[in-house]
Amino acid sequence: MAMANGDPRSLDPQFHHLRHGIEREWSKFPEKSEGDALTIPFDSKPNPAEQTLRIRHADLKFQWVIRINGKDIAVLPKDEMDMVTFWPIPAGTLHPGMNELKIACTAGAGEKTSDDVMIGDIAIFPAPRQQVLSAVSVGVTVRDLEHDLPLPCRLTIADDHGSLLSVGNTSDKHLAVRPGIVYTGDGHAELSLPAGKVTLYAGRGFAYSVDSAKLNLPAGGAAQIGLRIGRVVQTPGYVSCDTHVHTFTYSRHGDASIEERMLTLAGEGIELPIATDHNLQIDYEGPAGAMGVRQYFTPVMGNEVTTGKLGHFNVFPVAKDAHLLNWRSPTWAGLRRDFTEIAGDPIVVLNHARDIHGGFRPFDPTRHISCTGEDLDGWTVPANAMEVINSGATHNDPMQLYRDWFGMLNRSQFLTPIGASDSHTVGTYIVGQGRTYIRCNGADPGHIDVARAVQSLHEGRVLVSYGLLADISLNGKFGPGDLVPSDALVDPNALDVTVRVFGPQWTKVDSVTLFANGIPIRQASVEEVEHPSLEHLDPTGMKFQVRWTHPRPKHDVWLAVVATGPGITAPYWPMNEPYQPASPDYVPRAIGSSGAVRVDADGSGHFDSAFDYAERIVKSCKGDAKATIAALADYDVATAEQAAGILGKLAPERFEEAARIAHENGVAPTRSGFEAFLHDWAASAPPRATK
Repeated sequence: MAMANGDPRSLDPQFHHLRHGIEREWSKFPEKSEGDALTIPFDSKPNPAEQTLRIRHADLKFQWVIRINGKDIAVLPKDEMDMVTFWPIPAGTLHPGMNELKIACTAGAGEKTSDDVMIGDIAIFPAPRQQVLSAVSVGVTVRDLEHDLPLPCRLTIADDHGSLLSVGNTSDKHLAVRPGIVYTGDGHAELSLPAGKVTLYAGRGFAYSVDSAKLNLPAGGAAQIGLRIGRVVQTPGYVSCDTHVHTFTYSRHGDASIEERMLTLAGEGIELPIATDHNLQIDYEGPAGAMGVRQYFTPVMGNEVTTGKLGHFNVFPVAKDAHLLNWRSPTWAGLRRDFTEIAGDPIVVLNHARDIHGGFRPFDPTRHISCTGEDLDGWTVPANAMEVINSGATHNDPMQLYRDWFGMLNRSQFLTPIGASDSHTVGTYIVGQGRTYIRCNGADPGHIDVARAVQSLHEGRVLVSYGLLADISLNGKFGPGDLVPSDALVDPNALDVTVRVFGPQWTKVDSVTLFANGIPIRQASVEEVEHPSLEHLDPTGMKFQVRWTHPRPKHDVWLAVVATGPGITAPYWPMNEPYQPASPDYVPRAIGSSGAVRVDADGSGHFDSAFDYAERIVKSCKGDAKATIAALADYDVATAEQAAGILGKLAPERFEEAARIAHENGVAPTRSGFEAFLHDWAASAPPRATK
């Protein structure tokens, strides 16, 4: 029973499945849990001095409290990651004889969702917490492979289970620290660690390799470690941007102070961070300089306009002396006017359009038809960009926001696709995990031409990344944001498309899809060697390349590519579960996608959307369903979807008949378009589905 020589005493070596609530949160958990709390009786001697409790836990969404003999001693961090944390047991907490350790959730009974968690592997150390966490000293230097210079980076410390392991360091002018995670602004860190086996990883976000070292040091041990990482995804002519960045200092939730945020931005290789604290306009210039990392990025002042009932919008750039943007406007039209009056012609990003905030979801099926991009209230989104990836608010269906984006493009609302992190934290949600690569000179990250970057965003010259990067070109010349003139097509009868997919060696691509007006027209399954060595990587980071030709359509189209692969679960860059899940089933996916390339296939000299064509067809047919369906024979699914929407709005009482005619007489794309519209239309309210 006695604990000698500082060795820990195990109270429970098992990892237990607990559940707060009734329904299973995720299907990866068993149907039945072991209970809603963990209670462990144990025999002990009194502790006249502080001792330390070690505990392993994972998938915590709510607040779980540790109690010993009825006394609260710790609140476990709300974090999905598998981690090992250490907590002080104050002097006098333990009694002679039997004691009781209890871990339970304190979320209110009215909480509608459940929290399935794993908790266990519990032990007590007969020493103060800081002594346990500082048993080993490890000096780390991380250098760039190319220039052999120290480099800002993220250090991840994991035990032999792969669990993030708490360290004895605290955040300071050079380090941002959380359990198992240390960001260093200068590539150096003197780590204080518990004794035993650990794996130390070094990385710098999506574009860099990961290096690692295994250690097994006894108490009192010390080591000096040198790690080397290099840029393995080359993005010449692009800058990495996170358009959705928060701090606890100003947004007042999450945990990243503004000083820590500067280190995480440098450590994840974000070259153009947009400050978007809630309803505030914050300047990162001073903090970035004070933390010694200003040369690694060019900060931009923005604002997440966080309304009560209209959604959230990131607006940037905003001048330093500008008035605060008005978040109290009662309408989208009012927001648009205010954005223009204060910020001129800013980028306005519609954030997480499928999430509910304040009881409002911008693209809720009851008010928005996804396939046609129609707002049933007649509102126009006051944005020129939208998030298709938000790594802090992922979805069960990773393609849903893409389909929403497709619908908006087809309805003539040209929105630039955005990848962002929405990070409020140092470690739980990784800043820049979802990111946007903007066509702009990034040779000097500390002096990026912000006006040029903003112009490229307006024009849609972007690539979206969440573990992968996908690019598209037509005729080897035209890319995202371009309008391809009719006479520039080398083959007058075909579209010549080249697709390339990039990523570091620690991500993988397995599927690539080419979309035309949001309709899949080509797809490739990819077999890739998993985690190839650095010497076997393509020097640009390219994982896949294909050249496709597709028959030239008679009407204008836009093209985009989406590449996907297995989600990343490694402790050095883990992907999070959905923020507002629609189902207990979730499989994380890495995604890379391009912006849209528009093709003037009909030779008109400008681009016509699917809605433009559909509107002209319906008008020329005077709203007659049979004539409209016949006229759609030379058009694609997207045009048929838009025509179905127009007919449904013109004469909802006769739409049943129009759908029947399309089913019986329409060509395959027309039938598919009407069916897709009916699917989305049926979900809207008040009920509009056919009987």
